[in-house]
Amino acid sequence: MRNLISGNFGWSGPRRGFLAAAAALVLVGCDMPVGPMAGGGSSVDTSGPVTVALLVPGGSNDPGRQVLAQSLENAARLAVADLQGVQIDLRVYQTGGNAERAAQVAAQAVNDGAGIIVGPLYAESATAVGRTVASSGVNVLSFSNNPAAAGGNVFLLGPTFENTSTRLMAYAAEQGKGRVMLIAEQNESGQVAEAAVRAAAARTGASLVATQSYAYSQQGVVDALPRIASSARSSGAQTVLLTAGSGGALPILSELLSQNGLSPQQFQYMGLTRWDIPASALRELRSLEGGWFALPDPGLTSRFDARYANAYGDAPHPVASLGYDGIAAVGALLRQGGADALSASRLTQGQGFVGVSGVFRLRPDGMNERGLAIGEVRDERTVIISPAPRSFVGGGF
Repeated sequence: MRNLISGNFGWSGPRRGFLAAAAALVLVGCDMPVGPMAGGGSSVDTSGPVTVALLVPGGSNDPGRQVLAQSLENAARLAVADLQGVQIDLRVYQTGGNAERAAQVAAQAVNDGAGIIVGPLYAESATAVGRTVASSGVNVLSFSNNPAAAGGNVFLLGPTFENTSTRLMAYAAEQGKGRVMLIAEQNESGQVAEAAVRAAAARTGASLVATQSYAYSQQGVVDALPRIASSARSSGAQTVLLTAGSGGALPILSELLSQNGLSPQQFQYMGLTRWDIPASALRELRSLEGGWFALPDPGLTSRFDARYANAYGDAPHPVASLGYDGIAAVGALLRQGGADALSASRLTQGQGFVGVSGVFRLRPDGMNERGLAIGEVRDERTVIISPAPRSFVGGGF
């Protein structure tokens, strides 16, 4: 059960997949013994320091995971520094990116007095941690975006396909381009994406008029093109929705679609992934001119990136903001007070929370909703054509 990310698709050079935001798990506690409460969650004393456990994927020989771990920790510490009227004792635990080790350190964190866990990153680890601490009444805010990890005492912080597809499908319908054809990868990520798009079609004014897929290889894309092109024309689709990422099939897929008569002049392109990551991606994806994709509020994101760079001398990893958001949510609940501050009912409050990339809220089923903007590709740049909502009152969700 992996996080839903785009991996390397076989090209050499700078095209590398972007690790999508995963699951976060925060453990908050205090000096009093931690115990379960009605409604789920540990009882905490908000009048004094509350222990929060941050589980990050460091502690192994993998340098990439170490970078991730440090970036998440740095962002979490920025959030702690920003809190007012709340005292958090942040304790960091290294999982090594391993589910078994994650479960072990989670048990240790609960014994250390943690009342909530922020992290871990990977879906397998989030599931293992959730099971380990469930009997203690501890909730987990996971950085994962994989819906298979959500539920029970595990809540996802990572941006999900369900949230993204709902935003895109609703916008397409508003623009009179709501007859959508989905082109998905034949892998776990593509399967989850298709389920999310079908659900989005059911709750928006858009309709899913056709679905096509391709084997996850360059030859798989080439072989599928005649079938994809024929289906797009016969279905009456107005919009083509792609699940591929910039580090995967997207470059070759978008080029070949255009060459096979499915150009952006004839069909509206939309993407479930961030087309602007890495920063060089849009220069390599010129065939997506005029295409739409969803992204967090870019103004807020830029401010966070600048603050992080000023504090730590380097740019944050793209998932670092989730470390901040997890702590910010915990801090907001503790500031409201009450022994049940970290209960499931409080975590899923309707007004949600304000993170460094926009508003977000957690659902009782463990999934989340995030305020997203719609960006359009113009001259190798992203132009915002529909801003991200700043609250959960009104449209944009």
